Amino acid sequence: MRTFRVALTGDFCDSSGQVAYGNVGQDMLQRVPYIRYHFIREHMPDPHDASYFDRLYSLEVTPKQITNIDGLIVLRPWVKSTTFAYGAEQLVVIGRSGAGYDKIDLDACTDHDVAVFNAPAALTHSTASSALTFMLALAKRLPQQDKITRAGRWDLQSRVMGNELPGHTLGIIGLGHTGRELARLVAPFAMRLIAYSPHADPEAAAALGVELLTLDELLQQADFVSLHCRLTLATHRLLGAAELARMRPTAYLINVARGELIDQTALVAVLREHRIAGAALDVFEHEPLPVDDPLIQLDNVILTPHFLPATAEIWTATGHATTAGMLQAARGVVPDNVVNHAVLDRPGFQAKLVRFAENRDVLLANNDLQPPV
Repeated sequence: MRTFRVALTGDFCDSSGQVAYGNVGQDMLQRVPYIRYHFIREHMPDPHDASYFDRLYSLEVTPKQITNIDGLIVLRPWVKSTTFAYGAEQLVVIGRSGAGYDKIDLDACTDHDVAVFNAPAALTHSTASSALTFMLALAKRLPQQDKITRAGRWDLQSRVMGNELPGHTLGIIGLGHTGRELARLVAPFAMRLIAYSPHADPEAAAALGVELLTLDELLQQADFVSLHCRLTLATHRLLGAAELARMRPTAYLINVARGELIDQTALVAVLREHRIAGAALDVFEHEPLPVDDPLIQLDNVILTPHFLPATAEIWTATGHATTAGMLQAARGVVPDNVVNHAVLDRPGFQAKLVRFAENRDVLLANNDLQPPV
């Protein structure tokens, strides 16, 4: 039996050192005799550090923190090329607790014989249902209705009248897992569905009732534009001033993907000038969103703190999916959902992984490698 040492970034924890989000897979780690795990203390919130949550999304994994570990589970911190300055000789896998991995330098991981895997399916429904929640809130003008009710201004009912979804056009940018799930969720609303997704299969899109268009065509025709694509060099600020100018003045923009997909300064301008009807955002170019950001002063945008899809059930599902991949590696098996495929053929990675093949002979109860019911 060979010990497999796992580190989890400390932003899973609260200021007392306890896991803040319930069961994130630690129960599965605890049941396996050859697993040892710990949370990285430097990433934990410090009750005496008032700036911690201002820095939450800029935390980084350091070389010291990966020294003498075999697996790393990452929530928010960056894994940059500098992470591998020293100490990566034992590290074999990094599990991203979620679907996105744009904060992990995949080339650096591959160069140091480290496989990166994610949990692409765990957040699919929750992210798509968050986009649908935003759509309904925007269409029904929920924030405005709430505002006049709190102010006792029932005389303003006619000014906050909303719209129904049927008969309107939904434009989905990115017809991947969450984009397709959103198409499925809105099917009962009898909307016209269009999408911009350069790599989408036309037949699969047609089976969902989705018409594939160019980005310009989508922006000009959609009543709701919802972003569901990955952040890459090609999609960074995909929607800038010119693209936002193509949207209808009655259209709404929804982003539950990545804030950097939109030029936020340009978005503030079109919202302030009411060149689009409104927006709903769970993600931002700079996170956390500064309290003096212009977006906060606008009354035609709904803002949530990069947390709308993060329900209790989703934390558990994502944690278990990531832990399951870590337990595969701990038995010398390539984890599911590896995203830097080139690493799999590297002799250095293979030599790291094969060290743990002996753990396959350790007798475990069937449920030791499975999430509890």
